[in-house]
Amino acid sequence: MLESFITAFIVYFVVIDPIGNAPIFLAVTQHLDRASKTRTALECSLVAFGIMLFFALCGTWILGYLSISITAFKIAGGIILLLVSLDMLSAKRQKRKKQGSDKATESAENVAVFPLAIPLLAGPAAITSVMVVSADLAGNAAQSMIGYGALGAVMATTAAILVLTGLAQNFIDTRIASVFSRVTAIILAALSVQYIIDGLLELRLVGIGG
Repeated sequence: MLESFITAFIVYFVVIDPIGNAPIFLAVTQHLDRASKTRTALECSLVAFGIMLFFALCGTWILGYLSISITAFKIAGGIILLLVSLDMLSAKRQKRKKQGSDKATESAENVAVFPLAIPLLAGPAAITSVMVVSADLAGNAAQSMIGYGALGAVMATTAAILVLTGLAQNFIDTRIASVFSRVTAIILAALSVQYIIDGLLELRLVGIGG
């Protein structure tokens, strides 16, 4: 069970990428005071958690209603996550987020919901991951609770990182955050390839070496 928790935690932490999103959080909330930054960090993390928990609970039902198999979703999710990881490695994803954040800061009344909760934290990659991981852990109630617990732990960690970012904004080195984002991108790429391999194995399109 501990292994399942750690695996789910790593997947969620990588795709949500709270450290990589920390500089964007500062850019979006630059017009707020420290107290407001803290409140915004907590609120956006809570909203993102609610969105992803919804997909964790209802994602499988949605797939069934649309007649999409879990195997097909694993392969599709793996491909999507692989593309996201490649974007992260080339910094395209961060640039797109930053551009979207700049526009939203000028018009949105509540930046905690948009663009922070959606799509920075609960973006397509995170939603895809939570549905795939939930499907993997859907064997029994205990396994499912482990997945939900891992998601909650990651979102609590995300909230803490964003709160600390707001409090220590003068000491954040964007180069360190960029390096860490690249490292997490490599991990995400490996996990996404594993999703694809698992799906192909279930379809018996590839053999098991050994």
